[in-house]
Amino acid sequence: MAIQNITMPQLGESVTEGTIEKWLVKPGDTVKKYDPLAEVVTDKVNAEIPSSFEGVITELLAEEGQTLPVGAIVCSIEIAGDSELPPPPPSKKSAVSTAILNAGVQKKQEAQPATTAPIVSQKAVRQDKIRYSPAVLRLAQEHDIALDQITGTGEGGRITRKDLMQLIEAGNIPTSQVETLPAVDTAVQQPTPVAAPASQELTKPSSPAQPIQAGDIEIPVTKVRRAIANNMMRSVHEVPHAWMMMEVDVTDLVAYRDSIKSEFKQKEGFNITYFAFFVKAVAQALKEFPMMNSMWAEDKIIQKHDINISIAVATDDALFVPVIKHADEKSIKGIAKEINELAVKVRAGKLAMDDIKGGTFTVNNTGAFGSVQSMGIINYPQAAILQVESIVKKPVVLPGGMFAARDIVNLCLSLDHRVLDGLVCGKFLNRVKEILEKTNKSSMSVY
Repeated sequence: MAIQNITMPQLGESVTEGTIEKWLVKPGDTVKKYDPLAEVVTDKVNAEIPSSFEGVITELLAEEGQTLPVGAIVCSIEIAGDSELPPPPPSKKSAVSTAILNAGVQKKQEAQPATTAPIVSQKAVRQDKIRYSPAVLRLAQEHDIALDQITGTGEGGRITRKDLMQLIEAGNIPTSQVETLPAVDTAVQQPTPVAAPASQELTKPSSPAQPIQAGDIEIPVTKVRRAIANNMMRSVHEVPHAWMMMEVDVTDLVAYRDSIKSEFKQKEGFNITYFAFFVKAVAQALKEFPMMNSMWAEDKIIQKHDINISIAVATDDALFVPVIKHADEKSIKGIAKEINELAVKVRAGKLAMDDIKGGTFTVNNTGAFGSVQSMGIINYPQAAILQVESIVKKPVVLPGGMFAARDIVNLCLSLDHRVLDGLVCGKFLNRVKEILEKTNKSSMSVY
C-alpha cells in the first residue's frame, strides 16, 4: 500500500491560493478516481477538487475555511500498488470548472500543530508583510475586524476564515486601537502608527449596515457573484483606467449580414451574428497592433503572442468570460460557431477551466442590451476591453453634402494607462473602424 498526496491546484491564471470551503469526504472514506474531495473557493472561480486515485482517505491536512497556496498538500490517500496514476480530466459537476490535480510525493506529510482558537492580541502587532486571503479580507470588511489585533491558527500565525468565524460567533470582535505608553517621562516618543497591510490598502472600506424595511428583499451573495465583485474591485483599484470612443459606419456590414443570415442558419445550424464580425475585426487589428495584446507585470510589460479573445456571457445572476483561442486564425464562421458553443456551455453550467483561461483581450457585446455608450471595467490582468454598442440608424452627411440614414455603432475602449497610451489606442480603434466599414459581400467571406 502506498500513500499519495493531493495538492491545492492552480484554479486559474494569476491565482496563487485557494480556500477549502467544504470537505466532501472524511478519514476512512473510500473514494474512486475522479470523486470530488472538497469544494474550493478562489477570487476567480469556485471548483471541486477531484481525487486522482482510488483508495482510502487517510488524513485531511487542511481545515474548512483554511486558505492554502497552490501546491500545498490538502489530504492524503492510501492506494494499492506503488505506481503513480495519471491525473484526471476535469469533472463536470462544478458550475464553472474543476481542476486537474498534480499528485504530491508518495510521502505522508506531518500536520503542523495548530492553536485551537484564534488569539486576540493585547498589543498591536506589525502586519506590514502579511497577506490575507480574499475570504479573510471579505469577512474583516463586513464585520469591521481589526486583523492586526489577531494571531491566527494557521501556519506561522496566518489568519484563516475559520478564525474570524469563531470570533464573530463569540462576539469577541477586536477593533482598531493604538496602545498608549505609560506617562513615565515626558520625553518618551509617542508610538508610531501601525502601517496597514498592502493588500488592505487596495480594499474598499466596509459599508455600514443597511436598514431593512418592510417589503425589502435580502438576496444572498453567491460565490460566483462574490468572485466577480472581487475581480472588479481589484481591477478598479490597481488599474488606472482611461477611455475613448469611436463611431463606425457599418451600413455595408449590416446589409451583407442580413443578406446571408437565413441561408447561413439553414446550412450551419446556428446564427451568424454581428458580434462575430466585430470579434474578427478586433483580432485582425490586434495582430497589427500587438501592444494592445499586452499585460502589466510590475517591472515589465508582457506582450502576448497568442490572440485569445475573451467574450462576456451573462446569465440571470452571473457573468462569465470564456475565451476564443487564436481568434486571428479563425474565419467569421469559426468565430460565430465558437461564440454559440461557449454561450450554450455557460447557460448549461458546463464551462471547463480551459474555456475561461488564457484570454488576452476582451470584447463585450453591450449592444445586445440596447446600450449605445458605456465604459467597461478591464478584465484583469488584461490591458484593455472593447465595448461594442448597439447598431442604430443615424442621419449622416455624405460626400457632396447629401444626408442619408446610415447604420452607426459606437466602439468604446477602456485601457490600462500603465501599458497603453492614447496614440496606439487611437490607431488601433481606427484600424478596427476601417476593417468594419470595408466589410461587404465583395470584400469578405464568412467562410
